[in-house]
Amino acid sequence: MKRVRTGLEELLARSSRIRGARVGLIANPTAVTPDLTHAALHLENLKGAKLVALFGPEHGVFANAQDLEEVGDLKDPKTGLRVFSLYGKTRIPTAKMLAGIDTLVFDIQDVGSRYYTFIYTMLHAMQACAAHGVRLIVLDRPNPIGGLCVQGNVLDPRFLSFVGLHPLAVRHGMTVGELALMFADELGLDLAMEIVPMKNYRRAMDYEDTGLPWVLPSPNMPTVDAAYVYPGGCLIEGTNLSEGRGTTRPFHLVGAPWLDPWKLANDLTRADLGGLGFRPCYFTPTFHKHAGELCGGVEVHVTDRRKVDAFYAYIVMIEKARAQNRTKFAWREPPYEYEFIKPPIDILCGTSDVREAIEAGRPVRRFKEQFESEAKAFEVIRKPYLMYA
Repeated sequence: MKRVRTGLEELLARSSRIRGARVGLIANPTAVTPDLTHAALHLENLKGAKLVALFGPEHGVFANAQDLEEVGDLKDPKTGLRVFSLYGKTRIPTAKMLAGIDTLVFDIQDVGSRYYTFIYTMLHAMQACAAHGVRLIVLDRPNPIGGLCVQGNVLDPRFLSFVGLHPLAVRHGMTVGELALMFADELGLDLAMEIVPMKNYRRAMDYEDTGLPWVLPSPNMPTVDAAYVYPGGCLIEGTNLSEGRGTTRPFHLVGAPWLDPWKLANDLTRADLGGLGFRPCYFTPTFHKHAGELCGGVEVHVTDRRKVDAFYAYIVMIEKARAQNRTKFAWREPPYEYEFIKPPIDILCGTSDVREAIEAGRPVRRFKEQFESEAKAFEVIRKPYLMYA
């Protein structure tokens, strides 16, 4: 199987696309060629173009900041360039940031879930480029959890937020380039935009099939398997359960000091959640929720990637965990990701229906068919924007 060539590699091979351009680069550590050389260094040394500024998304240009931690502007110690933060005072590139830039390049590895904010940093960049007459080039990269499977509900526009700025399915099965085409068309954005597609990429590929190195895109996304559970694991952020931050297994470990791990593991196993195994365990987060406290819970093991439906599975997990102790379980309160009114669980789910059903004691299994129906409808919606076989 031929190795996938990323949009970055294709741009560097045909650098005439940016000859004479003054370039700004939106990136983090994932913007590398297979030899692990960063895009900023490639562009800095590229003849005929001038790299003039860097832009960092959530977690920063170095992907070192933890979740919800705002990042300030800084100077890149390697290139000496100014780094503008798009997760601090603003999330949208301003006219001042774009001054002297005629081409903005986006190159960040996404993880394939609706909540991951990098795709909305791209959307905001598209809006800014349309407003200020700047050309945008999106360098495409693989969807690490595949391009065939679509799962979960479609976000209700009443619940738009920075963890859901467009009505996508939770697991959308699209690349950043395909999403850019969708955003531009469905939002009617008038901008000069070019998608640089990958070469040799196929939708059915596992990330390991691409031949590309995995560079963690954020501090708590260390492995490809973490990306497979993230479409559900991120929902735990909307509760007072630990999602495993402060451990070496974020999103795989879920628990709280008051949970019985064996009961939770047994309940989840009986729920017949395909592709996942649940091991009862204890863990002690070193930071974040329940830092320094012994938590009972489960470690989620991916046993068959083709069968995993993490969004539904983790909703069942929340239901079962709450049932153990309704007094100690709690929903996280806002603010969360720049939303100050709606509960975090609602903007993550893209609806209040899930929370309201759990609170009322209605079984969440009633949502399974609904989610599948919405996912199938989204497959039809996304079809015109798909670029790969």
